[in-house]
Amino acid sequence: MKVRIYTDGACSGNPGPGGWAARLLLPNDSQEISGFEEDTTNNRMELQAVVQAIKLALFLGYKKIDVYSDSAYVVNAVKKGWIKRWSRNGWKTSRQEDVKNKDLWILLLSLLKESKDIHLIKVAGHSGHEHNEAVDQLAKRQIFNHMEW
Repeated sequence: MKVRIYTDGACSGNPGPGGWAARLLLPNDSQEISGFEEDTTNNRMELQAVVQAIKLALFLGYKKIDVYSDSAYVVNAVKKGWIKRWSRNGWKTSRQEDVKNKDLWILLLSLLKESKDIHLIKVAGHSGHEHNEAVDQLAKRQIFNHMEW
């Protein structure tokens, strides 16, 4: 059975406090997960959402996974093979700079090897899609809940 996952990340300032969120649409249920980091970037939160959601789906026993993300950074890195190239090049970019968020990319690459049926799909952000909007709000709520007033 296939699982559909919607993910998003948010950051207040970039860098700054950030939140990530995912909604897993399981065959007979749905589940939401989210988290917070004190000092982070938007790209890191987008990536963290994808990593944590895939980890949970695999833990629950699902191997067919479609991940919908509005992050070109994350989707392109997988679909265009950047992540594999970075790995082969010792986690260096084509300009020989260190790949940012290397720890999460390494984790994502290992998760993608657990199933050959994980697909990342780019969706338009803030376009009114129910699940994309929901995870956007959940990621932002993580930041709000951790703000000191």
